[in-house]
Amino acid sequence: SQYSAVDTNPLSVYIMQPIWNKIIEIVPLWIAPNLLTFSGFVIILINYFLIAFYDWDYTASGTSPGLVPTWVWLFSAFTTFCAYALDSIDGKHARRTQSSTPLGELFDHGLDSWATSIFVLSFFSVCSRDNGKTGVSVYTMYIYLSIVLFNFMCSHWEKYNTGVLFLPWGYDISQVVLIAAYLLTGAVGVEVWQKPFLFGYYITDILVILLIGFSLFLSFPQTLYNIHRAYLNKTLKNDSLYEGLLPLVSPLLLFILLTVWVVLSPGNILAKQPRLFLWMVGVAFSNVICKVIICQMSSTQPELFHWFLFPLALVVYAAISGLLGWTEEVVLVLFTGLVTAAHVHYGVCVGRQLSEHLNIYIFSLKKRVQE
Repeated sequence: SQYSAVDTNPLSVYIMQPIWNKIIEIVPLWIAPNLLTFSGFVIILINYFLIAFYDWDYTASGTSPGLVPTWVWLFSAFTTFCAYALDSIDGKHARRTQSSTPLGELFDHGLDSWATSIFVLSFFSVCSRDNGKTGVSVYTMYIYLSIVLFNFMCSHWEKYNTGVLFLPWGYDISQVVLIAAYLLTGAVGVEVWQKPFLFGYYITDILVILLIGFSLFLSFPQTLYNIHRAYLNKTLKNDSLYEGLLPLVSPLLLFILLTVWVVLSPGNILAKQPRLFLWMVGVAFSNVICKVIICQMSSTQPELFHWFLFPLALVVYAAISGLLGWTEEVVLVLFTGLVTAAHVHYGVCVGRQLSEHLNIYIFSLKKRVQE
């Protein structure tokens, strides 16, 4: 199917697009678009692990001055901008080099589905976790991450039903806010997050309120409106309500299982290992949503239950019933490693299959020689 995306965000159209159009001119024509996409993702990972090194348990910013060196925040602002730029020009570059392929589309959206959670997890280090005086509770972090992922899922569920990806307004705004937050932290120090900003609210409170407001009153209604409009215009890709709602089943069950674990965990797993748990949430979500993206691209029907829900259900049951006891953390570590490895393996396999099927290389514009 031909890829089509619509971007109506004024920030993107009037400010960012002209910047990307300038940047794209410096990219050599021999560079494969997927290389740009992948570099952006690697940059996000490097930044994430750098912050995690200084702030494993999200407490480093809770003291004043914070324990994370200033250069790390400035580096974060720089890497976030680079990743944002690379993600924004990869498609333009593909059209420029006439190398747009379904593999490139999947590569871009698949990595985005993972990067989305990594951006959020890096940002949590800025505001630190609740220490009684300032900071955000780990439960707020979990809800915040879930809302961001819910938004991402909505735009792809919408494309599954309408055939058009309406780029969410929140994307450009969130990237610019992230870069500004890192620059602010680098310039002023973490203290800026520890003082009330407006009417006794902290900046973090305001950001959470904005995010929830954006999601519930802008993104989600827009998704429903676009699907409804496609229904009226008879351009919906799926005939039945069942087929239309099918991609939502696995992500919702995933969220329910994870939330049950968070709420009923005897060892309070989220408070003990917030970074590991939230990383696992992001990877699991990415794997579930990649299946939806593939189904939407190939016009096939997703299976009702993603395979991953079964081992997760077992682990959650063992944890909340007290079967795991003190090993709950150990099991989380193993499970997170397993999920991450499975997701990477899945990505590599799909990439190789598609590159062979389409007779192209993933990271080079050279054509494969026909066997």
